[in-house]
Amino acid sequence: MNSAFIAALALVLGASTLARADQVIVLNSEEASYSVLSRSQRAEVQRLPLGREPHHLIQTPDGKEVLIASTVTNELVALDTKTGERKRTIPGIVDAYQLGFSPDGKWFVTASYRLDHVDIYRYDGTTFTLANRTFTGGMPSHLTFGTDSKTVFVSLQQSSRVVAFDLATQAIKWNMEVGKVPAGLVMLPDNKRLLVALTGEDAVVMLDPATGIMTGRLQTGRGAHNFWPKGDGRYWFLSNRVEGTISLIDTQEMKVDSTVRVPGGPDCMDITPDGKELWVTQRFLRRIAILDLATLKLTGSIPVGKSPHGVFILKTPVMPMRAAAND
Repeated sequence: MNSAFIAALALVLGASTLARADQVIVLNSEEASYSVLSRSQRAEVQRLPLGREPHHLIQTPDGKEVLIASTVTNELVALDTKTGERKRTIPGIVDAYQLGFSPDGKWFVTASYRLDHVDIYRYDGTTFTLANRTFTGGMPSHLTFGTDSKTVFVSLQQSSRVVAFDLATQAIKWNMEVGKVPAGLVMLPDNKRLLVALTGEDAVVMLDPATGIMTGRLQTGRGAHNFWPKGDGRYWFLSNRVEGTISLIDTQEMKVDSTVRVPGGPDCMDITPDGKELWVTQRFLRRIAILDLATLKLTGSIPVGKSPHGVFILKTPVMPMRAAAND
């Protein structure tokens, strides 16, 4: 095999891999499908079937897979993080509406919005072993972890409460009323401040994670719903679903730094690997919006399926090795 052929083959394989890494995965929660988008083409390139009501997805701790939770079919579908190709299906994960891994990668937790329970699993890098199922009532929806991996916090939308679980014992540490329709939660890097978006009160409240006692409040936009980190530990994006805006929150000063119009029920978000764009699902428009982070301007919107919810941008792979100069 001559060197020219090896070099050509490497270029083809490299281009193919990089093309797949250009993709964005969007879950169409009311269509039992997911859309595959091209970032560079600004278009949907494929729509694939999935179990009923896929809402959220998460990357595994080793970075190799992204897990899609299919709530009604009680399973996780694993995609390759770099290529988006299906790798395996994990059955028996019951009604996983929201899901997440603890920072140390040892625990996997799901919130069952439809069946009103929180499941805590031990995770060994491959398998999920159910440690405890707690029926909380109140429609558990979103979750976040303490930075020390000792506690998971879950919002209960219907009962206006947040519940904290000790991961080691799976016991409830506290269960506090926080305000109407709590949704997204964020533990700030200092592990001393827990932020909760109140969709029913157009605000964000700050809690003491040790006790659940409220220590602060910030009015944001109508239907304050879900968070995404800007990446610097200080600033977080917040989607205001009813108002159709994204707020940039300065968590050091606890103020809204800026607000950007993103119509159509903005919800879940992800930032491109180069840090230049924020992609936001538009639940009511069957589209996903693209926000330029340098200017905070809306630069595009791509049609997808019905009620787009979770979004994940595939990560750029390592470039392939160069072909040898000689045989």
